[in-house]
Amino acid sequence: MSGTLLPGIDARAVRTSRYTANVLERPATGDPLRTVLFVHGNVSSSLFWQPLMLSLPEGVRAIAVDLRGFGDSETLPVDATRGVRDFSDDVAAVADELGLGAVHVVGWSLGGGVVMQLLLDRPDLVASLTLVSPVSPYGFGGTAADGSLLNADASGTGGGGANPDFVARLAAGDTGEEAPTSPRAVYRSSYVAPGFVSEHEDLWVESMLSTATGPDNYPGDSTPSEHWPGFAPGTRGILNTLAPTYFDTSGIVDAPAKPPILWIHGAVDAIVGDASFFDLNQLGAAGIIPGWPGDQVAPPQPMLAQTRAVLDRYAAAGGTTREVVFEDCGHSAHIEKPDEFRAELLAWIG
Repeated sequence: MSGTLLPGIDARAVRTSRYTANVLERPATGDPLRTVLFVHGNVSSSLFWQPLMLSLPEGVRAIAVDLRGFGDSETLPVDATRGVRDFSDDVAAVADELGLGAVHVVGWSLGGGVVMQLLLDRPDLVASLTLVSPVSPYGFGGTAADGSLLNADASGTGGGGANPDFVARLAAGDTGEEAPTSPRAVYRSSYVAPGFVSEHEDLWVESMLSTATGPDNYPGDSTPSEHWPGFAPGTRGILNTLAPTYFDTSGIVDAPAKPPILWIHGAVDAIVGDASFFDLNQLGAAGIIPGWPGDQVAPPQPMLAQTRAVLDRYAAAGGTTREVVFEDCGHSAHIEKPDEFRAELLAWIG
């Protein structure tokens, strides 16, 4: 993907014991005063971080890693029964190979879950944590406000929830905009606030199209369920890593190490919210998916309320947290509100 690199960004392959990672870097001038490690979200890659990386002060070393099956990193199967640990262990392996030590870690969406897991498993690598529109600490879908499962198999979550036409268009490399399920249309309707325009839109679409598709990657597999809407998480692939049967990072509350956590999200985020239209229970409540059994059985997941509650408990247990909400901003604060985002990040990392 060399043609998709912006001037000033270097790319290299970093071979670790786990996988060969594609790593982008905006080197610092002289000895870096601070290092920031960026982890991208689902159906994207490190390419989304480039403008922000380039805008950071010269004394900041900026590194972004492609997760397995994204960007130019090696495509390997994802074992969803480990939650996101395949990804967080990969990130740790890259950090170890590069000899980074404790750095300021930024995770977006899925990447937010990855870096929370990194904090749990490798706190020695995390000087501070910045969560950008992160998945809830209780995963994506299928839980009540307190994080408990709505039913034992977490029906309606995981790989079976992906739109098959969107997956097919990803696999085919569709760059068009006519179909509402094309990657470009999904970017415009879901990744950013309505009406947002970027000179880098083609780059963002190229990044989305780098996603490896199939049961071992995106979206993953599924299993039948006796509960509405008839499927439950499988054991393979990306969407299943966030199923609440496998994913739970609320343990950060009790973690001995409590680096400061900054939480940034947009006020009109279509993907992560208390009424997300990527949550099948929300789609059922809206009448988009038939047969919804009602709010007592299948309520939409209060994603923001869950994250807020966990971070409040983290703060009460001795951690430092800050929540920042950008108005007129969707799922991608770092590209929609770059100046405001940079200012918040730099103030946070000191």
